[in-house]
Amino acid sequence: QVQLVESGGGSVQAGGSLRLSCASSVYRSSINCMRWFRQVPGKEREGVALLFYRDGSTYYDDSVTGRFTISQDNAKNTAYLQMNNLKPEDTAMYYCAADRACLSIRAFDFPYWGQGTQVTVSS
Repeated sequence: QVQLVESGGGSVQAGGSLRLSCASSVYRSSINCMRWFRQVPGKEREGVALLFYRDGSTYYDDSVTGRFTISQDNAKNTAYLQMNNLKPEDTAMYYCAADRACLSIRAFDFPYWGQGTQVTVSS
C-alpha cells in the first residue's frame, strides 16, 4: 500500500511562491507516475502537473505552464511542486496522486492519494 503525505501549502500574496511536497511511503521505483491535482469547492478535481518516472517526461496544464514545476528527489522518496508567480485563481486544495500502472491519468484512475494541502493566494 502506498501512502502519500503532502505538505507545504499556505497563504501567499499574488506573485509569490510555494513549494509543495509529497512524501511517499514506498521507494520511487514502486510507482511509475505522479500527478498533482487541485480542487476548489463545487468544481471537479483538475490535473496541473504530471511526471512519468520511466523517462522523466513532464506535462502541465496550460494554466500553470511556465510557472509550476514538478520534480522528484529519489533519495527522499518525495515529489515536489514548485509554484511561482502564483495567482488568486491558483487558490485550491492541492493533492498528489500516484500510480504503478499509469495506464490512465484521469483522477478517477489514480489509486493512491495524499490528504491534500490548501493553497490560498490573495490579490
